[in-house]
Amino acid sequence: MKDDEGFYTRENLLSVPVHQVDPANVDTVHELLDGMAGMSFQARSLGECLKVWQAALEDPARPTIILGIAGSLIAGGMRRVLSRLVEHGLVDVVVSAGSQPYQDLYQAMGEDHDHWKATPEMDDVKLRELYLDRLYDTLVDEEKFQATDRYLGELLGKLDEDTITSRELYHYLGEHFDDEESLVVQCNRTNTPLFCPAVNDSSLGIGMVHEMVKAKHEGRTIPTLDPIQDAYELAQIKYKSEKTMVAYIAGGTPKNYIQQTEVISEILGYEPGGHQYAVQITADAPHWGGLSGCTLEEGQSWGKIAKNATKATAYCDATIGLTLLATALFQNKERLAERDTLTFEYDNEGELTITRS
Repeated sequence: MKDDEGFYTRENLLSVPVHQVDPANVDTVHELLDGMAGMSFQARSLGECLKVWQAALEDPARPTIILGIAGSLIAGGMRRVLSRLVEHGLVDVVVSAGSQPYQDLYQAMGEDHDHWKATPEMDDVKLRELYLDRLYDTLVDEEKFQATDRYLGELLGKLDEDTITSRELYHYLGEHFDDEESLVVQCNRTNTPLFCPAVNDSSLGIGMVHEMVKAKHEGRTIPTLDPIQDAYELAQIKYKSEKTMVAYIAGGTPKNYIQQTEVISEILGYEPGGHQYAVQITADAPHWGGLSGCTLEEGQSWGKIAKNATKATAYCDATIGLTLLATALFQNKERLAERDTLTFEYDNEGELTITRS
């Protein structure tokens, strides 16, 4: 919007009117978000996020799409949203806070392992007496949580390994459930790497502590997690991909874990140049100085986001933003039909080979 001399002009600045969406003439969520890209405020931002994601899907270089998820999205009803993204190749790699895969496997345990609707005004002391845990307006059964903790810990105790990465851990756990709606199961079936930078900061970690203590009393050992190998395995995905797209949902530890793949790559002697596509949905604000709210532009100062990256950020609840985005992407399925598949294979030393077919 600048003239040849680099100054703003009234003619340029008043050349693009705000689009007035007509709900009577919108048939799909894709059409809605496409129209919202011409509106203002966070409607425009979410519409721009769709455009960025679509551009990555259509890029002939076939970018590796890395999804970072934090919070309690599955407790919030997004289990099928996340597993569908994996199942249909809209994302190639998942990096999650410990809450997502745990809540997912909790529901995979079977009947009555649900998350239950509640209200934030409930008496929390009474809930404690009933052994029910509250996540804002959602309840979980603490008795079933503890049973799940123990079961998952026992599964880990059966592994005949000295050390494992979080990717190997979730791939192993995904083999023990038959639930097509499960994020962990879909990652296992599609060989989609699922990383968690803080397994110990989750109920799965609680189950692993229980199993570790039990194993000590019984004179045996259980596998230990290798977080440094974990970080190396993820970094290889960055510098061995021709291009990458990142989708940061709610920020948290997964966001930085993905961001630092660029810095690790540089230290190892590679110059991948930052992530070329970036989408961010967060309810946090940048002026608090925390990572969840920091802008993608701030990431450019670190070299984590490419200087010419195609990017967009929407400040909104992830249960709204990602649900709408995923639905819109699925409603334009022709974009997926001719897209190549990426296969990630790690050898016994944790060295990665990526093949495209």
